Parts: sequence; C-alpha cells; structure tokens
Amino acid sequence: MNKTITFGIPCYNSAEYMDHCVESILEGTGYADDVEIVIVDDGSTKDDTPAKADAWTERHPDIIRAVHQENGGHGAAVMQALSHARGVYFKNVDSDDWVDAEAVSALLDQLRRFVRLGDPVDLVITNYVYEHVEDDTRNVVDYRRVLPVGRVFTWNDIGHFHMWQYLLMHALTYRTEVLRQVGLTMPPHTFYVDNIYAYVPFPACRSLYYLDVDVYRYFIGRDDQSVNDSVLTSRVDHYWRVARVMMHAYHVYDDVASVRLRSYMMNYFTIIMAICSVFSKKSDRPDAMDELQRLWDELKAYDGRMYRRARHGVVGLATNLPGSVGRALTLGGYKVAQKVVKFN
Repeated sequence: MNKTITFGIPCYNSAEYMDHCVESILEGTGYADDVEIVIVDDGSTKDDTPAKADAWTERHPDIIRAVHQENGGHGAAVMQALSHARGVYFKNVDSDDWVDAEAVSALLDQLRRFVRLGDPVDLVITNYVYEHVEDDTRNVVDYRRVLPVGRVFTWNDIGHFHMWQYLLMHALTYRTEVLRQVGLTMPPHTFYVDNIYAYVPFPACRSLYYLDVDVYRYFIGRDDQSVNDSVLTSRVDHYWRVARVMMHAYHVYDDVASVRLRSYMMNYFTIIMAICSVFSKKSDRPDAMDELQRLWDELKAYDGRMYRRARHGVVGLATNLPGSVGRALTLGGYKVAQKVVKFN
C-alpha cells in the first residue's frame, strides 16, 4: 500500500464527461505521487472511453492506471478498482461526477495525517453536493448535526439521521483493507449497488472521522441517468435485487452490536424497502406487485423483527397503502418528497 488514497472511476461509454472527473481529482490533489487513480473501462463499446483511459495512463503513469474488463456493471467496475487499489484509503467517484478541488485537498491532508500516525481510521465521512442540471441549483448534504466534527469517534457517538442525510457512497472514504476483509461483493449487471457499498461494510468500521468539507459533486438530471425517475421505474427489479443482498447481509438486531448503528442500518434498509414498494406501484410490469409481495414474504421468513420494523413502521405503512386509493396516496406522497428533497 504505497499510496495514501486510490480513487476508483468506473467508466462505461463515458467519453463525453470522464475527463472532467479525472481532471478534478488530479488538480485537487496537486498531481501528488501518493495519489492513485484507477480508471475501469467496463466494456465500453459506443465511444472512445477505452482509448481515453489509456491516454490518461500514458500522460500520468505514476498516478493513473487503466483497467479494461468485459461489461459487468457498476458494482463489478467498483470491485475491479478496489482489487487494483494500492492506496491505504479507497474512494469511488463515478465518471459523470467530480470532486471539489479545495475540499479534496483537505481530505488528502487529513488522510496523510492518519497514515503518518500509523493508526488510520476505518471510515472518513465528508459532505456531498447534488448538482441539479435542470435548474442549475445545488443541494448540500452535510452531517454537522449528526456526527462529531474533527475527531475520531465510533458508531456509539452518532446522532439521528434525517431521511435526506443518509451516508451514501458519495460521502464515504473507506480504509481499503476494511472493504477487502469484509468480503464486500456486489451483483453484476445491477444498478443501485451503491446502497450495498454504503451498508454492508459499516459494522466492520470500528473508528470513524467526519471532515466537514463538500468533496463530492453529484451530477443529477441527465435523462439516461440511473436515478432518473422513469429509468428507475423501468429497473425496479434491480432494486429488488439490491434489497435482497442487504436483507441477507445481517440479522440487524442480532448481528450489529452498536445500538445506534443498528438503528441507522434498520432505518436505511426500511427506506430501501420503501423504494421497492413505491417503484413497484409505479411500474408497468404485470408481475411487479407479485414480486414485491414475494420480497416482503422473504423478509418476513428471514427475520420477523426486521420485517415488522420495515413493513409496519410509519414509512412502511405509508408506502404500502392498500387498494387504488392507497396507491394514489403513496405515489402522491412520493412526488411531494421528491420535490422537497430533490433526490432525483
């Protein structure tokens, strides 16, 4: 591990915007030789992403490496970058997103301090910013009222997270060995696996640090983006898949020692199940509601307590109202939340 941090950049037909992503990391970290960027070309065929990845490696061979693989999807590309990482820390940056120069510089400085001390924390959390293309607005997600600022802490020190504050992939910089030791896997050819990435490793993270800077700039609003409402609706089966991986990762009430982490993880999993419920109702698939019911039945059989919390809590009840009137109320509530939080 001869680098401080590895930035993984999954790329699939990303030629139009990947340069901005790479440049933002290089410029923000000052082309430092203790930084590594692993560009993973995930079987791109429609543009010159493979050639661009190789060109970046030729320009900066001590910093950038290009890896080419058959198409396996976002999760497979993230895992490929992780397998090649030589950094003590690992951060994923999607190819259509970027990092803020001043903020990522501050992150790198903090990571270097941890490495020098010889006792690096397992997870460093930073803020992220939704960059909305449709109205040129920004929405910052920070954790100032939830996490201790500027000191090492444990899950027992966290506060209550609001629905718009969850620790998504964009906020996370893991110690690389934590991800490897936990045996993190993500299903191939599946969107929304970032939810697995921001859930399964958490119990293995014994020490955390919150750096209150806005590192990650999350571009949102492109028509073909996976979180676009119509695209997500058409891929609701991907969310079913992700929910099953998260479901079977833990018996949360039995396997997670920290009460506060247990509560956080159960709340987050509840939100994932709510997303499955809402988009199953929105879907035109004739089997959508049957598949949703199978998912709930599977959860009930796997862990009754998790089922009761996810299905019969406020969120579960609100997103599973019965009948046509209930469906209308559920979708109406979703539209209100969508406008308020602006999550897609």
